[in-house]
Amino acid sequence: MDIFALIPQFGGLIWTLLAFVISLSVIVAIHEYGHYIVGRWSGIHADVFSLGFGPVLYSRYDKRGTRWQIAALPFGGYVKFAGDADATSGKDVVAMAQAEANPDKLRSTMHGAPLWARTLTVAAGPFFNFVLSILVFTAIGLSVGVPKDPLTVGELRNLPFEGSDLQAGDEVVAIGGIQLPPASDVTAYSDAFSAVPIEQPLEYGVLRDGSRLTVPGPYIMPSLINQVMPQSAAYQAGLTSGDVITAVNGTPIFAFKQLKDIVEASSGETLKLTVWRNGETLDFTMTPKITDEPQPDGSFKTQMRIGIVGGAAFETATTSPGLFEAMWSGVENTGRIIQGSLSGLKHMIVGNI
Repeated sequence: MDIFALIPQFGGLIWTLLAFVISLSVIVAIHEYGHYIVGRWSGIHADVFSLGFGPVLYSRYDKRGTRWQIAALPFGGYVKFAGDADATSGKDVVAMAQAEANPDKLRSTMHGAPLWARTLTVAAGPFFNFVLSILVFTAIGLSVGVPKDPLTVGELRNLPFEGSDLQAGDEVVAIGGIQLPPASDVTAYSDAFSAVPIEQPLEYGVLRDGSRLTVPGPYIMPSLINQVMPQSAAYQAGLTSGDVITAVNGTPIFAFKQLKDIVEASSGETLKLTVWRNGETLDFTMTPKITDEPQPDGSFKTQMRIGIVGGAAFETATTSPGLFEAMWSGVENTGRIIQGSLSGLKHMIVGNI
């Protein structure tokens, strides 16, 4: 075994673990702070706010008598409220017996507080995580922007296709003879793209400087790799973002759907891919992996996948949304994640995946 060949993989593993610990710490900190702050607002005293478990590396007391600490094992955290025996909020019988002699002190404990206070304190943790998700999506929307409507050409992709007359700023009103409805009509917009013929060159109807033109261009969803999934067959073979797959087992392709159909029909057999990378032609060999994928009806379907995400022939021009629009988009995205997670959990329980 060439031990030096393992160094890049080991380095990648270290960065992955570091990213995991940082992400988990942020999520846990927000979650536990939700418990803490709502408990404080509702009159429940927190004895300890801990980020991590195990030996304490650093701690300090605030003016309210709460000890804030960082512990050695960064795989979670907790808030220990007055009257709790431990981090799991078990009842401290001795402390509660002492508190019962003092109504004010009893009221400040988790187990002596009214039901409404305890309920809000417990529910605040996951609620704060939902708020964090919404704020993250909102920030992304404000920084990246939202696609223009009508569809507008932004930056053109680097593709092995000559003869395209698409230009940045073109407003696309038709593709392959299919008129595009407003993007706000999600169903009709999706149906229009599904009806686009798989051909290259493809005719685009565009508005340019006030004039309607018909210009040639590459297929709208080329066999372009926009993202490679970690630990997938494509990742392990060495494919990268920006690669364009031009043939599979010697059969030329230009559309992502052509690639998808071949992979799904492969029955897990090894595939030989011819890839165009910045003007150079390379060959890769990989074996698709079985993947359970969610369907529109909430069910799951087993498919063969090589672990890549495609992209359009051009970047879509964007516009800056208003704050309310970005926040509403954040709410919708968070809702989709919750729905998908619950659906996946259900199908795992009933044995579909």
